[in-house]
Amino acid sequence: MIGLLRAGLLGFVLLTVVYLLVSVYSRSTRREALEKEWDTDPANEGRLPDERTAFIELGMERWRHSFRRKMIVLVYIVPLVVAVATAYLVNWK
Repeated sequence: MIGLLRAGLLGFVLLTVVYLLVSVYSRSTRREALEKEWDTDPANEGRLPDERTAFIELGMERWRHSFRRKMIVLVYIVPLVVAVATAYLVNWK
């Protein structure tokens, strides 16, 4: 029983590390896309740097509330479902 708890705790810690890495990566790619979008738009030439910052922050705020960000939680859910299904199927007989 203690071995199962240790494995569960280790799995949770590893999944948390993966979740944090995926979250940081997703956030950085979204920020980079917003920066490129601002830089390539010819209508933005000569505008103030504060406007660029506001544009990026608004885009990041929209990203924080997006469905894509919420999908990152699947890092926890999918392995749990696979482990439970495997345990059930192995012990089914």
